Amino acid sequence: MKPAGVVRKVDQLGRIVLPKSLRKRYSMNEGDPVEILVQGDHIILERYRPRCVFCSSMEGVGEFKERYVCASCLKEMNAL
Repeated sequence: MKPAGVVRKVDQLGRIVLPKSLRKRYSMNEGDPVEILVQGDHIILERYRPRCVFCSSMEGVGEFKERYVCASCLKEMNAL
């Protein structure tokens, strides 16, 4: 993990502001979903990318009845 060299304080509601330069660099816009991950004692913010509910793949994922399913799992289900 590469440090960004930016320090921000958490406000009364637990929010932090991501600097504009970081939002621009990582193509994060207002309203974009962000996933919060914990790895050891680190908190990691990532742009949210849907994963298949069956295999957790992020490749070829589409929405079906408010769930995300990858093309591979969909093909397997169709074969049943």
